[in-house]
Amino acid sequence: MLPQPAFLLHKRPYRETSALVELLTLDHGRVRAVAQGVQRPGSRSRGRLQPFGPLHLTWVGEGELKRLRLMESRGATALLAGEGLLCGLYANELLTRTLPVELPVPDVFAFYAALMEALPRPAGRAEALRCLERALLEALDAAPRFTEADGRELDPQCRYRFDASSRAFVPSESGIDGRTLRLLASGDWSTPGLGGPAKAVMRAAMAPLLGSRPLRSRELMRQLAERRRIAPH
Repeated sequence: MLPQPAFLLHKRPYRETSALVELLTLDHGRVRAVAQGVQRPGSRSRGRLQPFGPLHLTWVGEGELKRLRLMESRGATALLAGEGLLCGLYANELLTRTLPVELPVPDVFAFYAALMEALPRPAGRAEALRCLERALLEALDAAPRFTEADGRELDPQCRYRFDASSRAFVPSESGIDGRTLRLLASGDWSTPGLGGPAKAVMRAAMAPLLGSRPLRSRELMRQLAERRRIAPH
């Protein structure tokens, strides 16, 4: 096979010197593989096979678990810390938890690559994450329909909550106003004031895909926010 653009989503030790890895690839979506010898001291591949760094990979194997062959870097790894790092971990955990193995998702790959460029800059993180989430939901045929459950347009003067069963919105006094939801439906999520509602809608739409097990990265983000809140000024 030709070298495949990829990113590492997750890695854990396997046997004495190898690792089990989860990858996001351009043409094959999420791929599970064994990286043989990558844990061995002095392995040249060990330094390349790191999260957030763009890779070129080849593998062999007909089953669900592949065996990596070529492992090359194709660019600089994003240098992340603090909130930027946790956002990256969130994206990796989200894709690992929701993407079926070997489902081609080229749009998800493109938005993930854009996220890696945005994460070092605080101002661009939220919008890049929402774009990735939206692409993932669309790839899984789970994206919100910005209408009422019966298909009618949202009333700008009414408030709504997301209904997972219909993937649409139902009236709710404690929900998001229809005007805001119609702005989100237009696709311009960079408009000031839309960050919070966009995050709420994406979280509600993702919930059925994630199930009851909480995201570890989300808990780490909560802990970071709590430490910042109580830190002396």
